[in-house]
Amino acid sequence: MDIVHARVAAIDVGKRESVVCVRLPSVELGGEWRQEVRTFGTATKDLLALRDWLTGQEVTTVVLEATGQYWRGAFYVLEEAVDVILVNPAHVKGLPGRKTDVLDAVWLCRLAECGLVRASFVPPEPVRQLRDLTRHRASLLGERTRQVQRLEKTLEDAQVKISSVLTDLLGASGRAMLEALIAGERDPVVLAGRAKGRLRARIPELIDALEGRFTEHHAFLCRQHMRLIDEITELLDELAERITDAMRPWERQVGLLQTIPGVGRCTAETIVAETGALTERFPTPGHLASWAGVTPGHYQSAGKVNSSRTGPGSRWLAAALGLAALSAGRSKYTYLGARYRRLAPQIGGQRANVALQHDILIAVWHMLKNDQPYRDPGGDYYDRKDPEGTRRHAVAQLRRLGFHVELSKTA
Repeated sequence: MDIVHARVAAIDVGKRESVVCVRLPSVELGGEWRQEVRTFGTATKDLLALRDWLTGQEVTTVVLEATGQYWRGAFYVLEEAVDVILVNPAHVKGLPGRKTDVLDAVWLCRLAECGLVRASFVPPEPVRQLRDLTRHRASLLGERTRQVQRLEKTLEDAQVKISSVLTDLLGASGRAMLEALIAGERDPVVLAGRAKGRLRARIPELIDALEGRFTEHHAFLCRQHMRLIDEITELLDELAERITDAMRPWERQVGLLQTIPGVGRCTAETIVAETGALTERFPTPGHLASWAGVTPGHYQSAGKVNSSRTGPGSRWLAAALGLAALSAGRSKYTYLGARYRRLAPQIGGQRANVALQHDILIAVWHMLKNDQPYRDPGGDYYDRKDPEGTRRHAVAQLRRLGFHVELSKTA
């Protein structure tokens, strides 16, 4: 096979040590390739020694597998000196039964020198830092939701049913009642009297919901949950300021993305952080959708399609897109809402949600590429596209209901 990279190295990364294979053309061996394998530690001084050794060997390309989080240290140190390619381990698997760190490094090196590896997307450092912040925010939001669910579970154990009456358990009224419960108040009438605003019209329901078996044990647990919720909320407020500062170079892109139905600021920031707003990294919108894992997979064998499940992608981006698609699918007068209502009866709600995620990402690519806001085709897009089909469907539906239908065109 043709040699694409003449002076190449490959690293099998581990937690404590990494095995490095270098393949170079050798004059002493009459034009044959010289191969050398060494083992280095993963501490910073060891990585610096590895970098010096590779530059001394005049290596131009280094390939390493994305092994957990262990690849990050080597990648960040080496990217300052040589071209580093990060590859998906699933794309470079060797033969079963021949699995050692040395053989893995040699196999990866041979693939790299022939150009048989595909580089994974590693954004520049500012985007990586922004991605760390948005992912940390998603983790904190998830933990806060879990604490709220545990709080509700404790109240259910005490037979206190206020979550069935209140929309927001930790709103102004809910928090006032919970604080009184924790402080020792047990009279349902007094507790329900702490309701505020329009909720006061439902005081009789609250009295019934607050009559339970709330004990000091439940008060202790609720106090713990609420303290954790408040601490996480403070961390989220602090994190929001940090993200706002880090997002300043992409404020234009964030503003454009918020014009998409269902996409709020938090979702827009996640999309920018995960994709880097780098349309040049994705030549076509299809490349972006495929990378994100919102396109059908291909599993064909012997002329038979076995499955079309979507492939793997960023779970952080998938979570943000899923919420955006859920919100857009509920909208009444938008194209995305009309598309969801058209697809859901045919393929199910979950697949229709993935289809909306795909549409949103396609729109994101075009908006960032052309620096333009979202232009909605309208909730009547399908009616305008096929008016005759819409007429036939409406007439058939009325006839199934037992109506006699005669149509005439208006002037």
